[in-house]
Amino acid sequence: VQLQASGGGLVQAGGSLRLSCTASGFASGYSFSSYGMGWFRQAPGQEREFVAAVIWAGTRKSYSDSARGRFSISRDNVKNTVYLQMNSLKPEDTAVYYCAKSGGRSSLYTVASYDYWGQGTLVTVSS
Repeated sequence: VQLQASGGGLVQAGGSLRLSCTASGFASGYSFSSYGMGWFRQAPGQEREFVAAVIWAGTRKSYSDSARGRFSISRDNVKNTVYLQMNSLKPEDTAVYYCAKSGGRSSLYTVASYDYWGQGTLVTVSS
């Protein structure tokens, strides 16, 4: 499975960005719509942290405390793509953002729950 993330960039505080992550390379009999997807981020010198996740059907979404109310995760199972709409961005949101495919565990909050990762896309929020 390959995950290609895009949409990062430089934005002023208070601005918005939409990240996209397109998946490909699923084995025969498996598909994007079978798996939960998540977004994580990692700032310099810090551990990778959970941002948001969505289950396979898109009907249940979860957010970190810092993301809730400002970020929105969604998915398009026809386009094999998961999105992260980020509004009201703050300088502390600056990080490399990674999308990831769930490995099938029930929890979508931890790094260990995911088996494939995108290459990351850098988001920089200036004050």
